[in-house]
Amino acid sequence: MTRVLRFVVAGLALCAYAPALAAQEPGVRIGLTYSAGTRPGVYLLPMRGPLGDSVRAIIGRDLDFGDRVAVIAPDSGAPVSGTLNYPLYARLGAAAVLRFDQPMGGVLSVEIHEVGASRLLRKLEPRITAAPLSPEWRMALHRLSDEIEEIVTGVKGIAATRLLYSRGGTLWMVDSDGANAREVPGVGAAISPEWHPDGRRIAYTQWADDGSHVVVKDLVTGQARRYSFAIGTNITPAFSPDGKDLVFAHGSDATDLWKMRLEGGEGPVRITVGRGSENAQPSYSPDGRRIAFSTGRLGRPEIYIMDSDGADPQWLTTTGFGDQSYRTDPAWSPDGRSVAFQTQIEGRFQVATINLRDRSVKQHTIEGTNEQPAWAPDGRHLVFTSNRGGSRQLWVLDTESGRMRQLTSGAPARMGAWSPRVNGTP
Repeated sequence: MTRVLRFVVAGLALCAYAPALAAQEPGVRIGLTYSAGTRPGVYLLPMRGPLGDSVRAIIGRDLDFGDRVAVIAPDSGAPVSGTLNYPLYARLGAAAVLRFDQPMGGVLSVEIHEVGASRLLRKLEPRITAAPLSPEWRMALHRLSDEIEEIVTGVKGIAATRLLYSRGGTLWMVDSDGANAREVPGVGAAISPEWHPDGRRIAYTQWADDGSHVVVKDLVTGQARRYSFAIGTNITPAFSPDGKDLVFAHGSDATDLWKMRLEGGEGPVRITVGRGSENAQPSYSPDGRRIAFSTGRLGRPEIYIMDSDGADPQWLTTTGFGDQSYRTDPAWSPDGRSVAFQTQIEGRFQVATINLRDRSVKQHTIEGTNEQPAWAPDGRHLVFTSNRGGSRQLWVLDTESGRMRQLTSGAPARMGAWSPRVNGTP
């Protein structure tokens, strides 16, 4: 394995979902606000029918994983009809109440009640045509959860997302709640997955007899195409936010970043001049104007940022954070305010973020070895690789509260990449 490989490797239609808003006040949201460290309560009433427990459990778990509300869902009780006892739910700590119903053979409906105003705020009637309990049915409920979270908090949830990751030398995919883990077909030996902004295509590094190649694969058609030089090392692809460009690292003993158009145009154009150092792991700013990347040009791995054409490179991780200057795997947040990365502290990698306004650094992990962070679409959650449970698995971190949950289990998993919100089935 070459020096650069050691540096990098170490370092959606079957279900139709059309929310029909039988809304008493279209467009109105509760838009709950709350102080840091507190979460307003959302009470989930029991639901009748054979799928009632499953629907309620999936939506309750989605809202809980969103980390913006506190889910109140008693294990027992009968469905409540008629006028709700708003003062009772207020005493139980609820700012909102969800009432579910699905008459035999009928359409699922969810009423969202605002407790403080003692009123029915919205009624959602999603038309879900997928087979009950199927992966597509579950994804439709995830989209419903995200709609509910947006109405209640003003921020759309991330339940209807998927994550790519490397497992057993190939690529796998899993839903945001850890369900439906499956191998991505037709990939082969691959690492470093990345989602295209359309949520339909992915890029990854594929191993071959003549080296490594960057491949872009359409998850719907199954078609795959190489976007890289024929010989040498081609690794760590990243798409531009508009989905038109692809940036990746190419070289032999050392690498530089190269950029090319996905459709038409000329071949790759070099955008870094590393002078024998490793330059890899590009991550675009959300406006597409800048790129964060890891580089060894200072004699050790650090994070730099530059213009998307390679101009004006600047050292980002200049603070004396950690016992050794070793920082890699940058990930620019969707809100553009910070960059996540892994840094070495007391001999172990830990996940940290750096605020781009004042260059302040925040460490998010302590236990075990934690690396390879990637952002969720909400700019609040990170997926990362950790061995804290005994083997390398994907974990999800809420950067505001510090809450963590394990996403994958079984064979080791690493290099997680979070999809855009899913509107169909790849």
